[in-house]
Amino acid sequence: MDSFDAIVLAGGSTVPRDLKIPGRNLKGVHFAMEFLEQQNRRVEGEKVDGEGAIFATDKNVFVIGGGDTGSDCVGTSNRHRAKSINQIELMSKPPESRDPSTPWPLWPMQLRISSSHEEGAERHWAINTKEFVGDEEGNLTGLKLVNLEWKKDLQTGRFSFTEIEGSERTVACDLALLAVGFIHPQHEGMLHQLKLELTDRGNVKDEEYKTNIEKIFVAGDMRRGQSLVVWAIAEGREAAIQVDKFLQVETALVSNHRSPLYV
Repeated sequence: MDSFDAIVLAGGSTVPRDLKIPGRNLKGVHFAMEFLEQQNRRVEGEKVDGEGAIFATDKNVFVIGGGDTGSDCVGTSNRHRAKSINQIELMSKPPESRDPSTPWPLWPMQLRISSSHEEGAERHWAINTKEFVGDEEGNLTGLKLVNLEWKKDLQTGRFSFTEIEGSERTVACDLALLAVGFIHPQHEGMLHQLKLELTDRGNVKDEEYKTNIEKIFVAGDMRRGQSLVVWAIAEGREAAIQVDKFLQVETALVSNHRSPLYV
Protein backbone atom coordinates (compact mmCIF):
# COMPACT_ATOMS: atom_id res chain seq x y z
CA MET A 1 0.00 0.00 0.00
CA ASP A 2 2.89 2.35 0.71
CA SER A 3 4.93 1.47 -2.37
CA PHE A 4 2.41 1.32 -5.25
CA ASP A 5 -0.14 3.66 -6.80
CA ALA A 6 -2.56 0.84 -7.65
CA ILE A 7 -2.94 -2.79 -6.65
CA VAL A 8 -4.91 -5.50 -8.46
CA LEU A 9 -5.91 -8.58 -6.47
CA ALA A 10 -6.30 -11.72 -8.58
CA GLY A 11 -5.60 -14.43 -6.06
CA GLY A 12 -8.35 -16.77 -7.16
CA SER A 13 -10.95 -18.78 -5.28
CA THR A 14 -8.77 -20.97 -3.09
CA VAL A 15 -10.90 -22.21 -0.17
CA PRO A 16 -12.16 -25.71 -1.07
CA ARG A 17 -15.78 -26.75 -0.59
CA ASP A 18 -15.99 -29.34 2.16
CA LEU A 19 -18.19 -32.41 2.48
CA LYS A 20 -19.46 -32.21 6.05
CA ILE A 21 -20.86 -35.68 6.57
CA PRO A 22 -20.23 -38.32 9.27
CA GLY A 23 -16.66 -39.63 9.26
CA ARG A 24 -15.13 -36.52 7.66
CA ASN A 25 -12.26 -36.54 10.18
CA LEU A 26 -11.15 -40.09 9.40
CA LYS A 27 -7.57 -40.61 8.28
CA GLY A 28 -7.67 -41.04 4.52
CA VAL A 29 -10.12 -38.24 3.66
CA HIS A 30 -8.37 -35.28 2.01
CA PHE A 31 -9.06 -32.24 -0.11
CA ALA A 32 -7.91 -32.84 -3.68
CA MET A 33 -5.50 -29.92 -3.60
CA GLU A 34 -3.66 -31.39 -0.60
CA PHE A 35 -3.01 -34.50 -2.67
CA LEU A 36 -2.11 -32.67 -5.90
CA GLU A 37 0.10 -30.04 -4.29
CA GLN A 38 2.22 -32.71 -2.64
CA GLN A 39 2.66 -34.48 -5.96
CA ASN A 40 3.70 -31.26 -7.72
CA ARG A 41 6.32 -30.69 -5.06
CA ARG A 42 7.64 -34.23 -5.56
CA VAL A 43 7.84 -33.66 -9.32
CA GLU A 44 9.94 -30.56 -8.60
CA GLY A 45 12.38 -32.73 -6.65
CA GLU A 46 11.20 -31.97 -3.13
CA LYS A 47 11.00 -34.89 -0.71
CA VAL A 48 7.45 -35.18 0.62
CA ASP A 49 6.97 -38.26 2.76
CA GLY A 50 6.57 -39.27 6.38
CA GLU A 51 3.57 -38.25 8.49
CA GLY A 52 1.13 -36.18 6.46
CA ALA A 53 2.23 -37.57 3.10
CA ILE A 54 -0.64 -38.69 0.88
CA PHE A 55 -0.10 -41.62 -1.48
CA ALA A 56 -2.61 -43.60 -3.54
CA THR A 57 -0.29 -46.59 -3.93
CA ASP A 58 -2.11 -49.94 -3.50
CA LYS A 59 -5.25 -48.16 -2.25
CA ASN A 60 -8.88 -48.18 -3.29
CA VAL A 61 -9.29 -44.54 -4.31
CA PHE A 62 -12.55 -42.65 -4.67
CA VAL A 63 -12.42 -39.19 -6.25
CA ILE A 64 -15.54 -37.26 -5.25
CA GLY A 65 -16.24 -34.68 -7.95
CA GLY A 66 -16.29 -34.90 -11.74
CA GLY A 67 -14.45 -31.74 -12.79
CA ASP A 68 -10.90 -30.98 -13.93
CA THR A 69 -9.47 -31.17 -10.42
CA GLY A 70 -11.02 -34.61 -9.99
CA SER A 71 -9.52 -35.64 -13.33
CA ASP A 72 -6.08 -34.58 -12.09
CA CYS A 73 -6.59 -36.76 -9.02
CA VAL A 74 -7.39 -39.72 -11.27
CA GLY A 75 -4.21 -39.22 -13.28
CA THR A 76 -2.02 -38.82 -10.20
CA SER A 77 -3.57 -41.90 -8.57
CA ASN A 78 -2.70 -43.88 -11.69
CA ARG A 79 0.91 -42.71 -11.46
CA HIS A 80 0.95 -43.79 -7.82
CA ARG A 81 -0.28 -47.23 -8.95
CA ALA A 82 -3.50 -47.27 -6.99
CA LYS A 83 -5.27 -50.60 -6.50
CA SER A 84 -8.51 -49.20 -7.93
CA ILE A 85 -9.79 -45.75 -8.93
CA ASN A 86 -13.41 -44.63 -8.96
CA GLN A 87 -14.66 -41.14 -9.73
CA ILE A 88 -18.18 -40.23 -8.61
CA GLU A 89 -20.29 -37.20 -9.52
CA LEU A 90 -23.47 -35.85 -7.92
CA MET A 91 -24.99 -34.77 -11.25
CA SER A 92 -26.40 -37.04 -13.94
CA LYS A 93 -24.17 -38.26 -16.77
CA PRO A 94 -23.97 -35.53 -19.43
CA PRO A 95 -24.72 -36.28 -23.09
CA GLU A 96 -21.86 -37.26 -25.37
CA SER A 97 -22.63 -34.38 -27.76
CA ARG A 98 -23.36 -30.74 -26.96
CA ASP A 99 -26.74 -30.30 -25.32
CA PRO A 100 -29.09 -27.73 -26.95
CA SER A 101 -29.58 -26.11 -23.53
CA THR A 102 -26.00 -24.77 -23.65
CA PRO A 103 -25.50 -23.21 -27.12
CA TRP A 104 -22.36 -21.27 -27.98
CA PRO A 105 -20.91 -19.18 -26.33
CA LEU A 106 -22.13 -20.91 -23.15
CA TRP A 107 -19.93 -23.61 -21.65
CA PRO A 108 -21.19 -26.80 -23.37
CA MET A 109 -22.95 -29.42 -21.30
CA GLN A 110 -21.44 -32.64 -22.62
CA LEU A 111 -19.38 -35.60 -21.52
CA ARG A 112 -15.63 -35.00 -21.37
CA ILE A 113 -13.01 -37.69 -21.31
CA SER A 114 -9.57 -36.48 -20.30
CA SER A 115 -6.23 -38.19 -20.85
CA SER A 116 -6.35 -39.10 -17.14
CA HIS A 117 -9.59 -41.02 -17.67
CA GLU A 118 -8.04 -42.81 -20.63
CA GLU A 119 -5.29 -44.05 -18.32
CA GLY A 120 -7.91 -45.89 -16.32
CA ALA A 121 -10.75 -45.21 -13.88
CA GLU A 122 -14.36 -46.19 -13.28
CA ARG A 123 -16.71 -43.20 -13.59
CA HIS A 124 -20.12 -43.01 -11.94
CA TRP A 125 -22.84 -40.34 -12.05
CA ALA A 126 -25.88 -39.35 -9.96
CA ILE A 127 -24.34 -40.64 -6.73
CA ASN A 128 -24.33 -38.97 -3.33
CA THR A 129 -21.82 -39.71 -0.57
CA LYS A 130 -23.69 -40.19 2.72
CA GLU A 131 -20.92 -41.17 5.10
CA PHE A 132 -17.23 -41.94 5.43
CA VAL A 133 -16.83 -45.33 7.15
CA GLY A 134 -13.82 -46.16 9.30
CA ASP A 135 -12.28 -48.72 11.63
CA GLU A 136 -11.62 -48.53 15.37
CA GLU A 137 -8.27 -46.83 14.77
CA GLY A 138 -9.81 -43.95 12.84
CA ASN A 139 -8.75 -45.09 9.37
CA LEU A 140 -11.03 -44.75 6.36
CA THR A 141 -12.25 -48.13 5.15
CA GLY A 142 -15.28 -47.33 3.01
CA LEU A 143 -17.92 -44.95 1.69
CA LYS A 144 -21.65 -45.15 2.14
CA LEU A 145 -23.20 -44.19 -1.21
CA VAL A 146 -26.69 -43.82 -2.62
CA ASN A 147 -27.98 -43.42 -6.18
CA LEU A 148 -29.96 -40.31 -7.10
CA GLU A 149 -32.80 -39.50 -9.44
CA TRP A 150 -32.81 -35.97 -10.86
CA LYS A 151 -36.06 -34.29 -11.90
CA LYS A 152 -36.79 -30.92 -13.48
CA ASP A 153 -39.53 -28.67 -12.12
CA LEU A 154 -41.47 -27.64 -15.23
CA GLN A 155 -42.63 -24.39 -13.61
CA THR A 156 -39.32 -23.12 -12.26
CA GLY A 157 -36.94 -24.97 -14.57
CA ARG A 158 -34.85 -26.01 -11.58
CA PHE A 159 -33.52 -29.51 -11.00
CA SER A 160 -33.68 -31.39 -7.72
CA PHE A 161 -32.85 -34.93 -6.71
CA THR A 162 -34.29 -37.69 -4.58
CA GLU A 163 -32.50 -40.76 -3.29
CA ILE A 164 -33.40 -44.04 -4.98
CA GLU A 165 -34.80 -46.37 -2.35
CA GLY A 166 -32.80 -49.54 -1.88
CA SER A 167 -29.67 -48.21 -3.65
CA GLU A 168 -27.67 -47.39 -0.52
CA ARG A 169 -24.52 -49.46 -0.11
CA THR A 170 -21.03 -49.33 1.37
CA VAL A 171 -17.98 -49.66 -0.90
CA ALA A 172 -14.34 -50.24 0.01
CA CYS A 173 -12.25 -47.08 0.07
CA ASP A 174 -8.85 -46.32 1.63
CA LEU A 175 -8.37 -42.84 0.14
CA ALA A 176 -11.14 -40.32 -0.56
CA LEU A 177 -10.22 -37.13 -2.43
CA LEU A 178 -12.67 -34.22 -2.27
CA ALA A 179 -12.76 -32.37 -5.60
CA VAL A 180 -16.10 -30.58 -5.24
CA GLY A 181 -15.05 -27.06 -6.11
CA PHE A 182 -14.05 -23.89 -4.27
CA ILE A 183 -16.24 -21.44 -2.37
CA HIS A 184 -14.32 -18.14 -2.16
CA PRO A 185 -10.84 -16.62 -1.70
CA GLN A 186 -8.94 -16.96 1.54
CA HIS A 187 -10.13 -14.29 3.97
CA GLU A 188 -7.53 -14.74 6.70
CA GLY A 189 -4.43 -12.67 6.13
CA MET A 190 -4.32 -10.12 3.34
CA LEU A 191 -8.05 -9.57 2.74
CA HIS A 192 -8.80 -9.05 6.42
CA GLN A 193 -5.68 -6.94 6.91
CA LEU A 194 -6.73 -4.67 4.05
CA LYS A 195 -10.26 -4.47 5.55
CA LEU A 196 -11.89 -5.26 2.22
CA GLU A 197 -15.65 -5.65 2.03
CA LEU A 198 -16.94 -9.05 0.96
CA THR A 199 -20.09 -10.19 -0.82
CA ASP A 200 -22.65 -12.55 0.68
CA ARG A 201 -20.86 -15.37 -1.18
CA GLY A 202 -17.53 -14.45 0.42
CA ASN A 203 -15.89 -12.92 -2.65
CA VAL A 204 -14.26 -9.49 -2.71
CA LYS A 205 -16.94 -6.85 -3.22
CA ASP A 206 -16.39 -4.35 -6.02
CA GLU A 207 -17.91 -1.66 -8.20
CA GLU A 208 -16.49 -1.80 -11.72
CA TYR A 209 -13.53 -3.78 -10.35
CA LYS A 210 -12.84 -1.16 -7.64
CA THR A 211 -12.95 -2.36 -4.03
CA ASN A 212 -14.01 -0.26 -1.05
CA ILE A 213 -10.36 0.71 -0.50
CA GLU A 214 -9.00 3.38 -2.82
CA LYS A 215 -6.39 2.15 -5.31
CA ILE A 216 -7.19 -1.53 -4.69
CA PHE A 217 -8.88 -3.40 -7.56
CA VAL A 218 -9.97 -7.00 -7.95
CA ALA A 219 -10.46 -9.37 -10.90
CA GLY A 220 -11.05 -13.02 -11.72
CA ASP A 221 -12.20 -15.76 -9.37
CA MET A 222 -11.45 -13.62 -6.32
CA ARG A 223 -14.19 -11.27 -7.55
CA ARG A 224 -16.68 -13.54 -9.32
CA GLY A 225 -16.10 -16.91 -7.68
CA GLN A 226 -14.83 -20.16 -9.17
CA SER A 227 -15.01 -19.93 -12.95
CA LEU A 228 -13.15 -20.53 -16.18
CA VAL A 229 -9.68 -19.21 -17.00
CA VAL A 230 -11.08 -17.35 -20.03
CA TRP A 231 -13.21 -15.23 -17.68
CA ALA A 232 -10.13 -14.52 -15.55
CA ILE A 233 -8.27 -13.30 -18.64
CA ALA A 234 -11.19 -11.12 -19.72
CA GLU A 235 -11.57 -9.65 -16.24
CA GLY A 236 -7.86 -8.91 -16.05
CA ARG A 237 -8.23 -6.79 -19.19
CA GLU A 238 -11.29 -4.99 -17.82
CA ALA A 239 -9.62 -4.34 -14.48
CA ALA A 240 -6.58 -2.92 -16.30
CA ILE A 241 -8.86 -0.37 -17.99
CA GLN A 242 -10.23 0.76 -14.64
CA VAL A 243 -6.71 1.01 -13.19
CA ASP A 244 -5.59 3.06 -16.20
CA LYS A 245 -8.52 5.45 -15.70
CA PHE A 246 -7.72 5.72 -12.01
CA LEU A 247 -4.07 6.58 -12.66
CA GLN A 248 -4.46 9.02 -15.55
CA VAL A 249 -8.20 9.79 -15.92
CA GLU A 250 -8.31 8.75 -19.59
CA THR A 251 -7.32 5.45 -21.15
CA ALA A 252 -6.43 4.15 -24.62
CA LEU A 253 -7.31 0.60 -23.60
CA VAL A 254 -10.40 -0.87 -25.26
CA SER A 255 -13.05 -2.77 -23.34
CA ASN A 256 -14.41 -5.96 -24.86
CA HIS A 257 -17.74 -5.49 -23.00
CA ARG A 258 -18.05 -9.23 -22.48
CA SER A 259 -17.18 -9.60 -18.82
CA PRO A 260 -20.22 -8.87 -16.63
CA LEU A 261 -19.59 -6.48 -13.78
CA TYR A 262 -21.80 -8.50 -11.44
CA VAL A 263 -22.50 -12.21 -11.33
